Amino acid sequence: MADRPYDYLSALGARIAIARNELGMSQAKLAEALGISLRAYQSYELGKRSIPVEALVKMHRQFLVDLNWILLGVEAVRLEHDLAALEEFEVALDKYLSDSGTKLKSEKRGAIAARWYRSFLEGKEIAMDDVHTWIELLRE
Repeated sequence: MADRPYDYLSALGARIAIARNELGMSQAKLAEALGISLRAYQSYELGKRSIPVEALVKMHRQFLVDLNWILLGVEAVRLEHDLAALEEFEVALDKYLSDSGTKLKSEKRGAIAARWYRSFLEGKEIAMDDVHTWIELLRE
């Protein structure tokens, strides 16, 4: 069964949010850099609209964001990324959310994953107990 467009746009938006967090930019700053309105950019992260190809090309050229990852969820945001560590974290995060019955919007989940991963890449290990605290703070 093919993915519904909304499911794809939600996943695309989450990956755009992760890439933005990896870059350490606000939504407003990235929207400005891409030459689009903040409102339009926010709709892309929320999965309400598809991001234009021109904006994706700018993202790649200006910030070296891997478009295969943004569009398809394959490869890494940048070549030096450790996908195995990120996948292991994602599995642990999903298990915790499922086991605890916690629901998070995709952008909040993406922000948690991005924050953990950025710390991981910087060599600052964050314990899952600390991640659980972040989740409690973001709980819906």
